[in-house]
Amino acid sequence: MIETSTLWTVIILLGIGSFGLRFVFTGLVGDRAMPNWLLRHLRYTAVAILPALVAPQVVWPVATDGVFDIPRAGAAAAALLIGLVTKNVLMAVLGGALILYGLLYLVG
Repeated sequence: MIETSTLWTVIILLGIGSFGLRFVFTGLVGDRAMPNWLLRHLRYTAVAILPALVAPQVVWPVATDGVFDIPRAGAAAAALLIGLVTKNVLMAVLGGALILYGLLYLVG
């Protein structure tokens, strides 16, 4: 188990680091116009976050001790397909969730 002082030290340092990263963009650069090439790349940040959060849970799910299983892969494929067809993130997430729970119910 981690010691309380070590835990709080890590939490405080991570908070300072997170604040520092945000301050660089909003506090130091916030009043200047950003170059077009940077703005073009920043548009893809939000699109990359959801797959980066979901991919490890599909490939190495904690619920199955890291063993690949069909319900999670099927739900990810369904969410991807729904997202491509509808261009709607909420529909993709809800569709993937419904497929996941449906397949978990059917497979056992």
